[in-house]
Amino acid sequence: MERLPLQLQWTMLLVASLLLGFLLQYFHVPAALLLGPMIVGVVMGLSGASLRIDKRLFTLAQAVLGCMIAQSLSPSILTPLLNNWPVVLAVLLLTLAASGLSGFLLVRFSDLPGPTGAWGSSPGGASAMVAMAGDFGADPRLVAFMQYLRVLFVATAAAVVARIGLGDDTQHLNLVWFPALNGGFGVTLLVMIGGAWLGQRLRIPAGALLLPAFIGATLHTTGTATLQVPEWLLALAYALIGWSVGVRFTRPIFLLALRTLPQMLISIIGLMLLCGLLAWMLTWVLHVDLMTAYLATSPGGLDTVAIIAAGSRVDIAFVMALQTLRLFTILLTGPAMARFISRYARAS
Repeated sequence: MERLPLQLQWTMLLVASLLLGFLLQYFHVPAALLLGPMIVGVVMGLSGASLRIDKRLFTLAQAVLGCMIAQSLSPSILTPLLNNWPVVLAVLLLTLAASGLSGFLLVRFSDLPGPTGAWGSSPGGASAMVAMAGDFGADPRLVAFMQYLRVLFVATAAAVVARIGLGDDTQHLNLVWFPALNGGFGVTLLVMIGGAWLGQRLRIPAGALLLPAFIGATLHTTGTATLQVPEWLLALAYALIGWSVGVRFTRPIFLLALRTLPQMLISIIGLMLLCGLLAWMLTWVLHVDLMTAYLATSPGGLDTVAIIAAGSRVDIAFVMALQTLRLFTILLTGPAMARFISRYARAS
């Protein structure tokens, strides 16, 4: 496929993504417009396609998600977190322990270097983990492969669980794809572009998503402005994120990871099961449904979890609050965990 003209590769990517995305949408699969492009991107990446998604487009796509999330955020989401802070703290610590155990066992029973196994197993924002990994002695290529392989598994599993658990209660209402635009759309563009730029400028992890979400939520809750995020813009953002994840699965990286692929898969599935157990425990102590708890503890990327939550009847504010807390906790503890795994995971 790499010998095909770049224009033809883009045409194939667009057409196949539209067909698969809308097919999944027809069957009411949550996050269909993310999963379709992501699957097509994986197939084309492994087939040798040479196209790549510009990092600036990926950043703007995250900012669109941030504006979408802002519509669901309010100061009231802090109440359940503060009232149940021991439970929230326990979930964060247990998630750290689960990711640490996953990374430890992966390094112990594979040929992966310690830092690579540690950063590749960290369940935070995938792009943030990849960006930081190289500074701590890890191979960014393998970390990227591990992170986005887990994102692919988690996104697919979460969508399937949402479809089975919620059935026809998933959000498949008659959507207005091209609504009449108002002043809120202009505000949305300002928040999106300004928040993404500031997040990158300040080097905030996942800042392109979190800052627009915070700014937009502030405008929304204070009554200053109302954001308007049309469906066509969301669909474009979903596709860009799906492609960005998918095309990273290139043939050279796959061959590099092939020796340790079985251990990687076992590590990913094990971490998903441990986080699923945490979700089940969470439903016993907090007044949240299983799907909300599952997405809140799910070890996927912040952006993909947000897309799946938006397409399901769950408490998206609770999901994003817990996911964001976990992201920053892992960013703070990641270097120490990587050093620990590097030092002690190798059998003597």
